Amino acid sequence: MTDAAPAVEVRPATADDVPTITAVYNEGIRGRTATFETRERAPDEVRGWLGDPRHPVLVAAAAAGRVVGWVATSTYRPRECYAGIAEFSVYVAASARGRRVGDALLAAFLPACEAAGLWKVLSRIFPENHASRRLCARHGFREVGTYERHGKLDSAWRDVVIVERLLGDAIG
Repeated sequence: MTDAAPAVEVRPATADDVPTITAVYNEGIRGRTATFETRERAPDEVRGWLGDPRHPVLVAAAAAGRVVGWVATSTYRPRECYAGIAEFSVYVAASARGRRVGDALLAAFLPACEAAGLWKVLSRIFPENHASRRLCARHGFREVGTYERHGKLDSAWRDVVIVERLLGDAIG
């Protein structure tokens, strides 16, 4: 892994990016290291993520505009008191891992979340997903606990580490 900036452009996702976002997500689902999801998604499902100004979706595009990663928020809880909190996911294509694509995505994503009015972003990470845990730590996330036996994946109980990052005036 290099400390040099990745040769990617991070930008808001568009409808044209949906097939590649879907492919990268489905690759992650098949890999079984980043999500409890087992059902692969169709582009029409992913297309629904776009267009909500409270929930940024960014992509990292490499040479010739090829999308090699994405980051997105989703609703944390439906209650109004949690409107400024979002869950996030970040996925990088296997062919682009180890090249700091995730760093480029999070560096652009956190200001986009703050601009969208969010005061906290959080996620749950499998304990053995060391790359994601290190990525989050580099971007100021703190690990706040572990949900034990949070869900089953392929019939096995799995724990998750909860990470959070405060934004804007929520930062002490």
